[in-house]
Amino acid sequence: MDRLGRSLQHLLSFLSELKAKGIGLYLHQQGVDTSTPAGKALFQMLGVFAEFEHAMIIDRVRAGLRRARAQGKRLGRPRVSDQIEKAIRKELANGRGIHATAQALGVGAGTVQRVKAEIASENRIPEGGPKTLTSRTQRRPRNSRLG
Repeated sequence: MDRLGRSLQHLLSFLSELKAKGIGLYLHQQGVDTSTPAGKALFQMLGVFAEFEHAMIIDRVRAGLRRARAQGKRLGRPRVSDQIEKAIRKELANGRGIHATAQALGVGAGTVQRVKAEIASENRIPEGGPKTLTSRTQRRPRNSRLG
């Protein structure tokens, strides 16, 4: 029941779909039968409490994260050492692929992707720099039958 009722709106739409198909829902542990008016009301109340509990959990997690940030704690996974990051850059510069680099250095592919993205952002041309693309009128149309 708790998983079904994270959102009251979803719960009500689920219940109406069941009713449209002529299906009644009986929850054995809670003793709720949605084919009766009392059971339907209790089902909806349980959904309200499940949604409330979910919102409270989210609120507590956010408060904990705010408190940790205020205390200066670093959140998330620790970064790899500078030495490993340099090795990743070297492997990528030599043309090695993301997965091969990750496997060779014993790091995750996501770490290699992050370093590769950093390299790409370092190599970007600033705004107002030279434009390499030609205008659309100078390009040959994609689906040209003229060959």
